[in-house]
Amino acid sequence: MRSVDEHLADILFTVRSLAPLEIELEGALGTTLAEEVSSPVPLPPFVNSAMDGYAVRAEDVAEAPVTLPVIDDIAAGDGRPLVVGPGTAMRIMTGAPMPEGADAVIPVEWTDGGTARVAIGRPAPVGHAIRMAGEDVRAGDVVLSSGTLIGPAQLGVLAGVGRRRVLVRPRPRVVVISTGAELAEPGTPLAPGQIWESNSYTLVAAVREAGGDGYRAGIVADDAASFLDQLDAQLLRADVVITSGGVSMGAYEPVKEALSPLGTVRFDRVAMQPGMPQGFGVVGQDHIPIFALPGNPVSSFVSFMLFVRPALRKMQGLPAGPTPTVRAVTVSPLRSPAGRRSYLRAVLTADGSVAPVSRQGSHQLAALASANALIVVPEDVTDVPEGTTVEVIPL
Repeated sequence: MRSVDEHLADILFTVRSLAPLEIELEGALGTTLAEEVSSPVPLPPFVNSAMDGYAVRAEDVAEAPVTLPVIDDIAAGDGRPLVVGPGTAMRIMTGAPMPEGADAVIPVEWTDGGTARVAIGRPAPVGHAIRMAGEDVRAGDVVLSSGTLIGPAQLGVLAGVGRRRVLVRPRPRVVVISTGAELAEPGTPLAPGQIWESNSYTLVAAVREAGGDGYRAGIVADDAASFLDQLDAQLLRADVVITSGGVSMGAYEPVKEALSPLGTVRFDRVAMQPGMPQGFGVVGQDHIPIFALPGNPVSSFVSFMLFVRPALRKMQGLPAGPTPTVRAVTVSPLRSPAGRRSYLRAVLTADGSVAPVSRQGSHQLAALASANALIVVPEDVTDVPEGTTVEVIPL
């Protein structure tokens, strides 16, 4: 058997980051920046008010309470050249440009809110409630580095420096194909011997949570030719293909039967539990990575977390490696088979303790749904006493 680390290393050696492309800002969420972005102007680009209030000269309110005449109103976006003279005030809105001569803003809460004359109850120092030009970003400053994952705040910065389009590595397009004659679509009646197909829903959701665009390709029966037809049809829209089922040692294993003769996909027994049968390689003229995962629901999900998720990160241009772990203390003893790395479904709590769920079968999807973590038990460990500090993968 191969080790988990060897299998992952081969995967990360094979997959490549997706080629950058320029896209509209609205479609950039969840992509990875493939260029350095700097600001062509200072931010803010002009001195402006940080509050609704009154633009004044600080020396005119130093002996507050005082009453000053209000000589004008300044709204956000007002571009008029305005001047506050000695002993006067202008009503000003948040974000409006400061008039010449004014060096402080009196918040409206410190006044009587007057429109012709305003009674000011408190003094303010020079610069009070004023945003200076360039205090956030200076012209030419780099605001985002290449390799940054674009979230809502990063989108805001891109728009704020005037970018309409941006060069990114896109979200990987991932097609999921489930195999098995026993599978039926949810919502349809079950014939004798059938179960409702769930793996593709789990895997597509996991793809989307990992930053990819996931697509279900439907169910393929236990027939290698049908599987190849479906695979060929899906390669046109896929950066990655995931299959579920058909990779074990049984008589009806369509994925293994179809892909083994190609010579570009390797099937291995990986020293892990659950998820020992694994396949990985490339298919098609464009050498699309394909992950042939086992069909048991827990096995396929654990395999995704260990192998597919790191590969998707690399394809997005993000740091990729073994799935990160945290340390926690187990509240009950654990057992694991010798020679295999176990991933036990568990509940991780905020106090740093972790408890395995009661059902650990690779088919027990409900038990997986109740877990929020995987306890990692190394290959050379068979018994873990209660109170031991263990490595845990948060889900």
